[in-house]
Amino acid sequence: MEENIKNRVILILAILTIIFLMGAIRSCSTTKKLKTTLIELDKEKAVSWDSEQKMNELKKEKAALAKELEDAKAENEATKKSLLQEQLVSQSLKEELQKVTKLKETLEDDLKDALVKNKSKSAK
Repeated sequence: MEENIKNRVILILAILTIIFLMGAIRSCSTTKKLKTTLIELDKEKAVSWDSEQKMNELKKEKAALAKELEDAKAENEATKKSLLQEQLVSQSLKEELQKVTKLKETLEDDLKDALVKNKSKSAK
């Protein structure tokens, strides 16, 4: 009977050993899968971080370009105002030139008339 008990104990220990061995193998397999998943997750995090960095750089570049555009628009408006003022001054000068030209022509006509009258008075 003692041998029967020993055989049963050995059988129970063998079954328990097999169960623990299978548990250890399954644990190792799960650990390997977990490590693979963590590596993939780290790669995804790295890609995500790189994308965020690029996006931040693009946002900064966009903001700089927007500011540059606003500055160019302001400069363009100032140039337009300056051009308009110059056009107004030019128009005013043209009008003044026309007035002076008419006045000159009138004065020339008056001078011719005066010379003709003066010649006719001196001829008499």
